[in-house]
Amino acid sequence: MWAASCLASCCAACACDACRTVVSGISRRSARIAYCGLFALSLIVSWILREVAAPLMEKLPWINHFHKTPNREWFETDAVLRVSFGNFLFFTILAILMIGVKNQKDPRDGMHHGGWMMKIICWCILVIFTFFLPNELISFYETTSKFGSGLFLLVQVVLLLDFVHRWNDTWVGYGEQFWYIALFVVSLVCYVATFSFSGLLFHFFTPSGHDCGLNTFFIVMTLILAFVFAIVALHPAVGGSILPASVVSLYCMYLCYSGLSSEPRDYECNGLHKHSKAVSTGTLTLGLLTTILSVIYSAVRAGSSTTLLSPPSSPRAGAGKPLLPLEKTDVPEEKHEAKPVTYSYTFFHIIFSLASMYSAMLLTGWSTSVGESGRLVDVGWPSVWVRIVTGWATAALYIWSLAAPILFPEREF
Repeated sequence: MWAASCLASCCAACACDACRTVVSGISRRSARIAYCGLFALSLIVSWILREVAAPLMEKLPWINHFHKTPNREWFETDAVLRVSFGNFLFFTILAILMIGVKNQKDPRDGMHHGGWMMKIICWCILVIFTFFLPNELISFYETTSKFGSGLFLLVQVVLLLDFVHRWNDTWVGYGEQFWYIALFVVSLVCYVATFSFSGLLFHFFTPSGHDCGLNTFFIVMTLILAFVFAIVALHPAVGGSILPASVVSLYCMYLCYSGLSSEPRDYECNGLHKHSKAVSTGTLTLGLLTTILSVIYSAVRAGSSTTLLSPPSSPRAGAGKPLLPLEKTDVPEEKHEAKPVTYSYTFFHIIFSLASMYSAMLLTGWSTSVGESGRLVDVGWPSVWVRIVTGWATAALYIWSLAAPILFPEREF
C-alpha cells in the first residue's frame, strides 16, 4: 500500500513537471497555437462528456429537478452546452481584459502571451463552474449560441473574400505572362471542379423515384449563382477578375454539399448516407476531427488577419519601415520604442468565443437533434439551412464587393 502511494505520488509529480515544462515553453510566437490547442481540448472534452456524462448529470438535483426525467439526448446536449459556455466565458473575459492594448509595453501584452499555467487553471475552474449553473441560464446560452454561430460563419465569409481578392491582386501585381496564365489555369480548375461537384450532388441527393424538389432547388440555385459571379466579374463596368469568381463559386458549391450531407440519415433524398443506419466510433471520430480542424482554421485565420484585426496604430507588413537604418544612432532608439501589436487581441479572443458557440451547435445538431441523428456530429435540418443560407450570404457579399465601388465611387472599399 505504501509502495503504491509512493508510486502514485511520483507519477503525479512527473505529470506536473511535464505540464510545467510544456507551458513554460510557450513563447510569443507560439501563443496563438497554444490558444488553438486549448480550444481543441474544449471540443474533445465536450465530445467525451457528450458520450459519458449523462448518467452522472441525471443524479445532480440542480440539473435534474424535473418531475419527469428527460431522455438521454437532453443530458448529452446540456453537457456540451455547459463546456461550451465555460470556454465562451474564458475567451470573453480575455477579450474584455485586452481592450485597448496598442503596444507591447502594455502589461496586458504579457498576459496575452504568457501565464499559461494560470490560464489553464482558470479555464478548468470556469468549465467546472458551469455545471453548477441553473438550467435556465444554459438555455439562454443555447439560444444566444445560434446567433453567435451565425456571426462566426459571417466572419468566415468575409475572410474568404478578403483572401481571394488579395490572392488575385498579388498575382496580377507581378505583371508577368506566367502569372496571368496561372490565374487562368486556377480559375479553369475551380470552374471544372464546381460543375463536376454539382453533377455528383445531383446523383447523390436527387435519387430517381423520390420527390427531391428542395435539393434540386439548392443545387440549381448554386449553379445560377456561379454564372452570375462570372457575368458580374467580367462586366466592363466592374473590371473584375475571374479568379475570385471561380473560387467563390467552388466554395458555394462546397457549402451546398455540406448542407445536403447534413440532412437526416433517414431522409429519402439523402442518398449519400441512406445505407449508414449504424454509426461507428470511427465515423464519429472522423466527424469530430473534421469539425475541430475547420473551426480552428477559421479561428486562426481570423485571428491572424491583418485586414480585419490590425489596430489603426499597427503598421501593415512593415510598411514605411526602411530596409537599413540610415544612421547607427537610430538603433538604440528603436530598442526603447514601444512596438505596436500586430493584431487586435480583443477581436482574436472574440473569434474564439464565437467559435465556442459554433462548435456547440455542431456537436448538438443545433440543439434539435433527437434519436439516431443526435448521435452524429452536425446533422439535422437546422444545420442544413445554416449551410445553405451561408452560401447565399457569401454570394451576396461577393457581388456587393464588386458593385459597391461603382455605386459609391467616393468611398474607399
